[in-house]
Amino acid sequence: MIRNYVEGQWRPSGAPSHLPVINPATAEELARVPLSGAGEVEQAAQAAARAFPSWRRVPVMDRVQYLFQLKMLLEQSFEEISRIITTECGKTLAESRGEMRRAIENVEMACAAPAMAQGYNTEDIASGIDEIMVRQPVGVCAIIAPFNFPGMIPFWFLPYALACGNTVVVKPSERVPLTMQRVFDLIDALKLPAGVVNLVNGGRDAVNALLDSPVIRAISFVGSSATAQYIYSRAAASGKRAQCQGGAKNPVVVLPDADLASASTVIADSAFGCAGQRCLATSLAITVGAARKPFTEAMEAKARERTTGYGLDEATQMGPVITPESRARIESLVDQAVRDGARPVVDGRHPDIPRYEKGNFVRPTLLEGLPYSSEIVRTEIFGPVLSMHHVDNIDEAIALVNTGQYGNQACLFTSSGASARKFRYEAEVGNVGINVGVAAPVAAFPFSGARESFYGDLHGQGRDAFEFFTNKKVIVERWPKEWSRVF
Repeated sequence: MIRNYVEGQWRPSGAPSHLPVINPATAEELARVPLSGAGEVEQAAQAAARAFPSWRRVPVMDRVQYLFQLKMLLEQSFEEISRIITTECGKTLAESRGEMRRAIENVEMACAAPAMAQGYNTEDIASGIDEIMVRQPVGVCAIIAPFNFPGMIPFWFLPYALACGNTVVVKPSERVPLTMQRVFDLIDALKLPAGVVNLVNGGRDAVNALLDSPVIRAISFVGSSATAQYIYSRAAASGKRAQCQGGAKNPVVVLPDADLASASTVIADSAFGCAGQRCLATSLAITVGAARKPFTEAMEAKARERTTGYGLDEATQMGPVITPESRARIESLVDQAVRDGARPVVDGRHPDIPRYEKGNFVRPTLLEGLPYSSEIVRTEIFGPVLSMHHVDNIDEAIALVNTGQYGNQACLFTSSGASARKFRYEAEVGNVGINVGVAAPVAAFPFSGARESFYGDLHGQGRDAFEFFTNKKVIVERWPKEWSRVF
């Protein structure tokens, strides 16, 4: 049974409505998740608000001790949680393990709070006057997580919020609640003060309740751009700070001087890994000059040879997409691309996956000749679909990169340092990869984004996380000598 975790206790939800949690590879029902209403959300928020005054007074060195324990527990449960992710999300076991490794990296980074959350001061800013900046926690913070990384993305925010002295309410995606159920078993074992960390399961109504709650001061979100904009706007209207990571249409540029054998392997992993359901998946490949023919041939081979199946099978290289509706949407977008003039070099629609005929599978798909006028060029497909485009020089390629409404990631493959510098300097995106297909920042760096891929100013992870989860307070002090003599 999927339960909420409020004020240090597991609680069954009183929600009248539940959704099935389905294994996307087998169509097996794994559990049923409650769609908690505004009342239950507010109970969790109020529990966090009651816990905040005492938690913020816990010395930071003591707060991070809980995180050291959490890291140990996550390491001990590493394989178990990875298998849960694969079962409910569909990705391969190797991908789930990589996700959990990044989650643990963020716990490690948050343990640096005693240094990273420091303020600064200047003596004698004027004669006899000192000025000090201190960081103080924001208050109650909410995390609204997506389905595609149920283990990692909550940890872009949760450990930093706690280390900085905040209390937290987490709402996982209703499609994949089992991962956080197990993680909160571990959190429960930490014996944190009641109410410091809370978990509420639900859908849109739960999200709106978090956005409208008068005690929640900060919102962290990852999901589609439309939802990111909605959450950012509604949070701002309620006076909350917000960091909202949106969608993407990530291009990769391949120059003729690139190592094409290596580039095709790396780009295939980027485009088809996690079945294309990640915000850093490559979805547009732009070849320059003579790179066109050899790269297209190499990518065709990579797409055809990728093994698609159940993520727990060792031989599987790509799993299913999350729901039948997602599969139908992806296939309909490929249909539209073909109607618009694209040629499916490799067609992954309606595959036959032995033993898993009921799964939500789409094989790797490679499109060529899709006109730039097609809406599909600008649409985030969020599936294992890569469209190939060709230009004559790097300036044309960079111009294409900068015409899209998204700005999450762009990558370049080249052996030229000059080309690499030009690209990283001019590409208007938040994350740049040079000879890297997934430019996912490690925990010490912010996960950036630009244009419609991000709403806010401070990102998840790294220094940005310590900035986001603290308020700056400036103190100006003067202690005249004659006042001292009075006492």
